Amino acid sequence: MAYLIEISRIMKSILIFSIYYLFMFIGTHANATQLDFINVAVEPYQQEIKRTGKLAFKRTLNLSFKSAGYLTGLTVDEGEYFSQGQALARLDVAELIEDKNSKYAQLLQAKREVNRVRSLLQKKLSSQQQLDDALTLVETRRAAYKVAYYNLEKAQIIAPFDGIVLARHADLGELQSPGKTVLTVAATENNWIIKVALTDAEISQVRLHQPVKVNLFKLGMMDGVISKIPALANEQSNLFTIEVLLPKISSQAGIIAGQLAEVIIATKSNKMVYRVPMSALIAVDEQGLAMLAVKQAQNKPIKKEKFTIYQMDNHYLYLLAQQNSPPLQLLTQGWQQLPLMLE
Repeated sequence: MAYLIEISRIMKSILIFSIYYLFMFIGTHANATQLDFINVAVEPYQQEIKRTGKLAFKRTLNLSFKSAGYLTGLTVDEGEYFSQGQALARLDVAELIEDKNSKYAQLLQAKREVNRVRSLLQKKLSSQQQLDDALTLVETRRAAYKVAYYNLEKAQIIAPFDGIVLARHADLGELQSPGKTVLTVAATENNWIIKVALTDAEISQVRLHQPVKVNLFKLGMMDGVISKIPALANEQSNLFTIEVLLPKISSQAGIIAGQLAEVIIATKSNKMVYRVPMSALIAVDEQGLAMLAVKQAQNKPIKKEKFTIYQMDNHYLYLLAQQNSPPLQLLTQGWQQLPLMLE
């Protein structure tokens, strides 16, 4: 009797454990075969191109004197800002003033000579040729005086815009020759750019004057515009270096040349695509086609289909489609446990 009771107890325990593991198996199998779908419609292909570059000036200007002379004044130095119309440097003008006065005296003498010849001509003591020569001399003396006056005016450098001094190439007391660079300057308004390099595929997706976003790591996001697209690629890298202009910032905003900045370019093409999460990708075949699990309709089996890949990134596949292509219902989770047939 005791033996039968023990057998009954053991069988009961086995039954309880069997029921427990059965429920565990059912729950595990249910989780393994959980299916998640996503509806994907046709849309124009869009992509963000992100590149990092350095802030630089689009244009710099070398300032020099028109005349020769000794440098006697500098009001700015490297790294200093200046305003439009401000006098930045000047020469010793003593020699230039004397030259101007000399040319003016010669002009007055030429005018007196004209009056003298006219008086003689009225008395038949001169000729028309002598009068013409005297008038020509007046014009020659007047032109020489204007040049001397202009050289005196250009004995100082006046700022052509609001800007900053990038480099100083002269010291006080040095003899300056015409055309020798004294200051290298750059405008601070509408002159900041970022140069970034694009591939041949990317350069075809951007256009001149296209708005972009720029992330300056100290000032945050701001607006930019593509101001230059090269016609030729760099011979060494085979990349195309574009320029992005920042029209709404100035140096006073707390930026300096050489700071890093991220350029974000939103591109859009005429290609129509399905934007599919990477989780829906089953495989890529030998021909480079993407294999996906597609649900055709309600109560119909899920089948594998192949699609042409246009582009891909870390998160999405972009599959070629037509403008009138129907939406797709794609399986993104659970396809590993299904015996899918290739359509």
